[in-house]
Amino acid sequence: MNIHSSDAPFSPADLPLARKYFIFGILAFGQFMALIDIQIVAASLNEIQAGLSAGPDEISWVQTGYLMAELVMIPFAAFLAQALSTRWLFAMSAGLFTLSSALCGMAWDIQSMTVFRVIQGFVGGAMVPTVFATGFAMFTGKQRAMIPAILGMVSVLAPTLGPTVGGWLTDALGWRSIFYVNIVPGIAVTVMSVLFVKVDRADPAMLKRIDYVHLVAMAVFLGGLEYVLEEGPRHEWLGDPTIATAAWLSLVGFVLFLERSFRSAMPVVKLSPFRHPTFAIACVFSLVIGFGLYSATYLVPVFLGRIRDYDSLQIGTTVVVTGLAQIFSTLVAAKLSQRIDMRWMISAGLLLFAASLWMFSAMTPEWGFAALFWPQALRGFAIMLCIVPSVTMALSGFAMAELRYASGLFNLMRNLGGAIGIAVVNTWLQDQSRIHAERIGETLGESGRHAPDVVAQLTQLIGHSTTDAVHALLMAQGELARVVAREATTLAFNDVFRLMAWMFVAAMVMVPFCRTAPGPNAPPVDAH
Repeated sequence: MNIHSSDAPFSPADLPLARKYFIFGILAFGQFMALIDIQIVAASLNEIQAGLSAGPDEISWVQTGYLMAELVMIPFAAFLAQALSTRWLFAMSAGLFTLSSALCGMAWDIQSMTVFRVIQGFVGGAMVPTVFATGFAMFTGKQRAMIPAILGMVSVLAPTLGPTVGGWLTDALGWRSIFYVNIVPGIAVTVMSVLFVKVDRADPAMLKRIDYVHLVAMAVFLGGLEYVLEEGPRHEWLGDPTIATAAWLSLVGFVLFLERSFRSAMPVVKLSPFRHPTFAIACVFSLVIGFGLYSATYLVPVFLGRIRDYDSLQIGTTVVVTGLAQIFSTLVAAKLSQRIDMRWMISAGLLLFAASLWMFSAMTPEWGFAALFWPQALRGFAIMLCIVPSVTMALSGFAMAELRYASGLFNLMRNLGGAIGIAVVNTWLQDQSRIHAERIGETLGESGRHAPDVVAQLTQLIGHSTTDAVHALLMAQGELARVVAREATTLAFNDVFRLMAWMFVAAMVMVPFCRTAPGPNAPPVDAH
């Protein structure tokens, strides 16, 4: 591998326009592969669990392991891109991602699957922030204005389409195909990265001076945090000794991570982009957007599976509406980003996203494709009006050296928002389901004359198919309990969506504090 450093000046902005578009296409496709694999297993977890004879608690690690490893790599990618060059980092990431995908498809038990998914998430995480930094470094003017729209679409379309693609493949070819599908495109991205992605020079001497304490502290902090967020809702949070230990380790790792970030001679992550107030606010927006994006993407399939008993194919067919709306919204967002103030654009996006979540809060147990169509379409349209201005505000005006770190931190905040969001909505869902079940039970008890009548009628109906009166009564009581649980859970989903809607409205308070994002032709801020 010919990694070399050079003092000769090199600017990716000087490359021919056609070559820049070709390089950007290669990188964006690699990013899409890495992001779609976060959620591609979402609609197929039951099939994977059965195929690997895994327990209910074990199967969650198919997603948890991937997310933990990806979170660690995303901020580390900026350091590696400088040390290895974008070309070799991306090629190695794509190659190892392809290999680990094949190994996931060949997994023989849940333990091997978890290990391979961790590797897949770690190497795939390097591709995500690299594309943002390279795109902003290569393009200027009107071409740069398109970068947030294109990469924003990839960032939200990939996890949104994940359950759809996974459901279709699982239904047609079996669950192992959702991993094997990465092999051919992964090889193509790897080869083309080596041949064409030459946008910067390597500095391999950085690898000799790496602060391994900083790297380990970051891994413990982010990995421990992700573990707490994923396992907390199922195990009473800090009441569980393992989760409490992970939380303390994460806190210690965070403190050490901050100490090394400011005092290390060669930190693996530089926090200097946070000196710019607009970048800091854009990162908070990214956290909120990630919360809403990943939580809503998670909640709708769970509702369809738990309340409507949809299979993976039916879930995939229903949620594809959001992805189609996002594609249309990308064109609108790209045009608006060149014509209006970013603050107006993100305000509209936040309000429309809140409106879509409020529409979800009126769900009934009968809601299916038709009833979910407009809430999903509005959500898909609104998210791009949030993503495009937040990316523009975060990454405009940085020189290449600092741009890499800014991209890593910005993308980390979005994924961290998603991890926090899924954990929080799971907790809300459990708590509200219990509360509504208790309230319905109290109502049935207070109007005691109604519940026995319903049970008696059900018993009579069931009695026509069985001669055992006791068995008929038990079946009637079980049916009533199932209906109560379904209604309580539906009301809980509505409460969660309503809370998320208010959160997006609350995020509006940050908009006046944003400075107008630098224009496409603005000179970069000196990073040194």
